[in-house]
Amino acid sequence: MYNEIRLEKSLYNIGGKTLTQVLSQLDPDDGYAGTELSSLDAFERQLKRFDIKVSGKDCDRVEKFFSSTESAVLFPEFVRRTIKQGMDNASILPSITAAVGYTDGIDFRGLTITSEADSAIAQGGEIPETSVKLASSATAVKKFGRKLSCTYESIRNQRIEALAVVLRNVGASVARSINLEAVTVLATGVTAKSIAGSKIAYSDLSTFWASLSQYDMTTIVTTPAVMADILALDEMKYCVNDFMSSGRVVTPYGVTIVKCSNLEDDMLIGIDSTCALESVFATDVIVDFDKLMSTQCEEIACSVMVGFSKVASGAVAVMNA
Repeated sequence: MYNEIRLEKSLYNIGGKTLTQVLSQLDPDDGYAGTELSSLDAFERQLKRFDIKVSGKDCDRVEKFFSSTESAVLFPEFVRRTIKQGMDNASILPSITAAVGYTDGIDFRGLTITSEADSAIAQGGEIPETSVKLASSATAVKKFGRKLSCTYESIRNQRIEALAVVLRNVGASVARSINLEAVTVLATGVTAKSIAGSKIAYSDLSTFWASLSQYDMTTIVTTPAVMADILALDEMKYCVNDFMSSGRVVTPYGVTIVKCSNLEDDMLIGIDSTCALESVFATDVIVDFDKLMSTQCEEIACSVMVGFSKVASGAVAVMNA
């Protein structure tokens, strides 16, 4: 049972797993089916065990984590999970990534696709070929992270819920850096098109959509300013109901428009999200668990390592607005 597990620092050193993953092996969720604990994962059951409330009217203060040596073990994982939640909330990767991979190394070789023109095959003729090869050079995974300067004394009396707001903000900052790296990889080597006039028009969007002749443009990534100009177009008023029901901005012909806040130069990047980009992670979100279990900590640092590779170069188009 969850209340019989001995929590100690060594649980953070088991095969590169997060504490949540280790706890899930020691205390499987399946054992709680049909009980009042079925909605909690293994980490949340430990919070319940030590009566640590992380949100709501009766939310505890940060010092509650340090009421015992065992409960202090939970604090780094709370920090990691909350930062990751902020990253997930701000990440555009689910909208632009076709495949997600993992590596133990510092680089990887992605796949590239090249295809001959589509045509009917004459009798005795050659069958058109699609070629899949390893990329000509390795792609390095890069580290993205952020450090939050603080001391235990400065946060010990803060409500855990308030600290979580700060941690999610830290995670969002990391995610925005990762977003920029991903779209930069997509745009590299692609010749940009230009709009017809001085300001983007609906006809520019439709022409841009049609420019991926062999692929289906599913997603456009652009700056907040350009996205505002698009939303102001008369033709987009017919999409309000879609936005109200799903929270996504979708053009009348089905292209999802995604905002990338730190993208520069009023650029639009159009992709077929089913085959344009591969994301490869070398680590999950990492925090310095050893320091965070001490009441003498002076900072909270997090990092993640990830790299990106274009799979089908023809599945990306760029336009300057």
